[in-house]
Amino acid sequence: MTTNTNIPCPCGAKEAETPVLYPMCCGLLHLKNKQASTPEQLMRSRYSAFVMQEYDYLIATHHPGFLNGLTVIDLSGPPHNHWLSLNVISSSTSGKNGQVEFQAWYKDDNGLDAIHERSDFEFFNNTWLYTQGQQFSPLYPKRNDKCVCGSAKKFKQCCLK
Repeated sequence: MTTNTNIPCPCGAKEAETPVLYPMCCGLLHLKNKQASTPEQLMRSRYSAFVMQEYDYLIATHHPGFLNGLTVIDLSGPPHNHWLSLNVISSSTSGKNGQVEFQAWYKDDNGLDAIHERSDFEFFNNTWLYTQGQQFSPLYPKRNDKCVCGSAKKFKQCCLK
């Protein structure tokens, strides 16, 4: 589904404060030219897959024992959020298990919101896979904090409006 690939990677990766371009970051994983080496890298690539509408990748990186009938058709149906940014709160790995807590900010018809989740991952058949996640209420920025959309404006002057 990816059309414009000469963009900064949606996962927010940077090298020396410069955004990494999608083809050199999560695009490599989406095209199966590289595998995620950590749960955090997989989670970031899955967020980018939602942004870039790479639904096949989302199914391929979801542990088969936890899919519960989820299909590409389910993922590609409406509603489609306008994804704004990803904020990784914490990440840990212990043996063949990992957890990543994050907030993925988006806008929809109801305004600004976020998915705040602690995702579980398992190293299965020599690859990291998403299993399930625990949802939490979003932690909204304070009025004078930088906006979650990456505009560098204060939250109150941007997406809070």
